[in-house]
Amino acid sequence: MNGKCWKFGDDVNTDDITPARYLDTTDERELAAHCMEGADPEFVRKAHAGDLIVAGKNFGCGSSREHAPIAIKAFGIACVVAESFARIFFRNSINIGLPIAECPEAARQASEGDELEVDFKQGRIVNRTTGGTYSFPPFPEQLRRIIEAGGLMAFTRKLKGGEL
Repeated sequence: MNGKCWKFGDDVNTDDITPARYLDTTDERELAAHCMEGADPEFVRKAHAGDLIVAGKNFGCGSSREHAPIAIKAFGIACVVAESFARIFFRNSINIGLPIAECPEAARQASEGDELEVDFKQGRIVNRTTGGTYSFPPFPEQLRRIIEAGGLMAFTRKLKGGEL
């Protein structure tokens, strides 16, 4: 997958991703309409489906709400690349099928607007703008299959239905 980079700093918390005033809904379209609003109120007007979020350390810290990764995925962000993720955000992302990559070097060196290509099977990120190539530990096959299925629930349904 590849897309345009939208850059954020360290400690982007779940309120930055989905402000608490929108937690009274589980409607994915409504959550997507407010994606990253706490960090950048103009994000949904600037970004497009297929783009990538790139951030510093501890992305997704704060509360354990699933609303944050749901908003990102529902908006159409192809992948989140960060120096590191908060543990619960990491698990919630896998559970809902949001592709994420922990790659400190790529996250630090990417600039907003760069075109990035992420290959999860190879564990590689290529910055097409600068030519930089970065490695990250690829997920084990089981986690990749969960993400590719669209999340843990979708994976389970496919597994029970004999599709996997």
